[in-house]
Amino acid sequence: MRAQGHDRVALESLLRALQLPLHRHISAIVRDPDLAEDVLQEVLWLVCRKLARLRDPRWIRAWAYRIATREAHRRLRRERMTSPLDDAVLATLEAPALERSPDLELLARIPALVERLSPASALVIRMHYLERLSIAEIAEALELAPGTVKSRLAYGLATLRRSVAIASS
Repeated sequence: MRAQGHDRVALESLLRALQLPLHRHISAIVRDPDLAEDVLQEVLWLVCRKLARLRDPRWIRAWAYRIATREAHRRLRRERMTSPLDDAVLATLEAPALERSPDLELLARIPALVERLSPASALVIRMHYLERLSIAEIAEALELAPGTVKSRLAYGLATLRRSVAIASS
C-alpha cells in the first residue's frame, strides 16, 4: 500500500522482492537468458506504471505473475519462438518421509520429465511448488478458475508420478 502511495523506498523494496521469482518464472517460459532479462525489465516497468490500479494489495504476487506471464508470451509471439514453458527442477517438491534414501539419478531426471508434461500443467506445477503460489494466486495470475488450476495440477502430478514410476523400474 505504501508503494501505491508513491513511497519510493517501499516501491524499491517491492521490486527487489519480486525480481528473482519473476525472473525464474519468465526464464522458464522464454528459455533464453537475454530475452528473459529484457522481459523482466519490461515487467518491472509495467508493475511500477500500473501499481496504482491494483485494487487489493493482497494480490500483488498473483498480479505481478499475470503481467510477467502475459509479457513473456507476448514477447515469444513477437520473437516467433516456440514456448515449451518449463524446465523447473521439482526436487524441491515436498515429499512424504522416505524409508530409503532418494534416488539421486531419478531426481536429476525430474526436469526432463516435467518437460514432457503439457505446458499448462508444467506451468502450474512450477508456480505452485517452486514459486510457492497458492491455488488462488495462480488462478488470479493466469486468469483461470481455481478448479481449473487444481485439475491441471492434479493431472500434471499424476502424469509425473507415472513417469517417475516408469523411470525408476
